Amino acid sequence: MDQNRTRGEAQSQPGKNPKPASVSESLNRGKDAIEAAASDATTAAAVDLQAIRNDLSNLKDTLARFMAQASSEAAKSARDVSSSIAGQLKDAVGDVADDLAGKGTQFVSTAGEQGKTLAAEMEAIARRNPLGALAGALAIGFLIGVWGRRS
Repeated sequence: MDQNRTRGEAQSQPGKNPKPASVSESLNRGKDAIEAAASDATTAAAVDLQAIRNDLSNLKDTLARFMAQASSEAAKSARDVSSSIAGQLKDAVGDVADDLAGKGTQFVSTAGEQGKTLAAEMEAIARRNPLGALAGALAIGFLIGVWGRRS
């Protein structure tokens, strides 16, 4: 009996949870709870997705800055290396050019000395034998004239 009275009192007292009246009400409450949970999960997923998008955007910006800095450093290194190589080549070419200029100057100097020696020797021969020098000059002039007509 007490049990029957307790049930009746529970139903008549306000503020206490009454027992579900039917299965359909239970299903509706379960459905509403699932919809609320799904809505909360969807909202949380949307927030997480936006956070991932923001993180990816920041990562893209960071990578772009890194690549720009890396390419700048690579270009600077290439300039430094090419400048160094150019300086070494300039030094090497300058040394070779200086060496060639020195050899050319030496060759011209030697040729000039030999030309002066030859001229002095011819003058000495002409002083010792003037008729022979005259005959040699005549023969050389004749040969030059013959070669000039053929050309």
